[in-house]
Amino acid sequence: MERPSRNRSDAGYAAKGETSSGAANIVSAHRLNQAAGEGIGLYTVDPGAAIGRDMSCVIRPERRCQPAVCEKMACMFPGNIAGRWKSHFFIACILLAARALFAQQEIPAWCRSLPRAEYRSLQRIPVSSSWFEVYSVSPGVFAIYEPHQSEETISYLIVGDNRALLFDTGMGIDDIRKITTELTRLPVAVLNSHTHHDHIGGNWQFKTIYAMDTDFTRKSAGGGNKAAAQAEIGPGEICGELPKAFDRKAYATRPWKITEYKRDGDHFDLGGRSLEIIATPGHTPDSISLLDRDKGLLFTGDTFYPGTIYLFSPETNLVAYRASVRRLAAMASRVQLVLGAHNVPVAPPSVLARLLAAFEAVRNGKVPATPASSGNVTYRIDEISFLMRAAAFKP
Repeated sequence: MERPSRNRSDAGYAAKGETSSGAANIVSAHRLNQAAGEGIGLYTVDPGAAIGRDMSCVIRPERRCQPAVCEKMACMFPGNIAGRWKSHFFIACILLAARALFAQQEIPAWCRSLPRAEYRSLQRIPVSSSWFEVYSVSPGVFAIYEPHQSEETISYLIVGDNRALLFDTGMGIDDIRKITTELTRLPVAVLNSHTHHDHIGGNWQFKTIYAMDTDFTRKSAGGGNKAAAQAEIGPGEICGELPKAFDRKAYATRPWKITEYKRDGDHFDLGGRSLEIIATPGHTPDSISLLDRDKGLLFTGDTFYPGTIYLFSPETNLVAYRASVRRLAAMASRVQLVLGAHNVPVAPPSVLARLLAAFEAVRNGKVPATPASSGNVTYRIDEISFLMRAAAFKP
């Protein structure tokens, strides 16, 4: 059964009308290294690749183009190589170019659109892991982005004067706790936007984990379905390489312990910064948003993110989701920045009213359904789209 992705051809809001070169070319070079290196001794590709000792080949990406279409291979020969050896090296380079085309065909379509244009305006923070990319999205707020997996999950480290809160822990593919120690020396507690496996993968690494008081949460804390986790690293799901220390065969969502239950309206005092829990069930029974009233920041989890919003799971409740979206839309005048949990970490507060209008239009039968995988359908209105069960709004 094909697992739908938030960021393939229907990525919607975040990638609408955008193409890019930088990261996609790095990825393609990386994959070229992986494919060609095994066959003809190619071990470094970025920025050039060594074949033997006297010749190198470089990838020359052209600006604003997709790599599979626009990359060119140029072979450079030192002047002291005899003519007959040049022909050997030339043949090797042709083989390398062929392997490059083959490797690019293996690159998932969603991967080729990276980096998303919205990241150009954000300050990137260097960290030790190549799996994560970290961006400063507001003073004391770090978006911890996983661009190499198709979910493109985003967790947030929110830092106060006395302690920090990690809003979600991602896929669990690399060490997110280590990343938090590189960003702050303060004690870090965890709160999840909801407990789907792509947001709780690193929970087990932390001692203090706050959670909503629901049966769904308690079940999630016991560990996830290994098959579901394995599907996240299956064909077409990974862009580039998995971390070296990652154990592919053993990958599963590990159990974690709840330290304390929280409820709607509870506050976290981080020291100079207060965060309020806004219960927004619908996507899951334990879905929440976080509101930083003083800074005008609204962290929306999977209730909203730029991209196709998933509303097809058995635990999804569309009546509850509608009420939650209405609640968030009513807060828009107090919000300066909306921070979702996938694809792109920033959106304007005006998107909340558009989200509500789009959902109401779907609910009222004003938006045609497009068939999707696994018996689901996609509804799209402007930059907002939803993936739902086919019979979700049938009378």
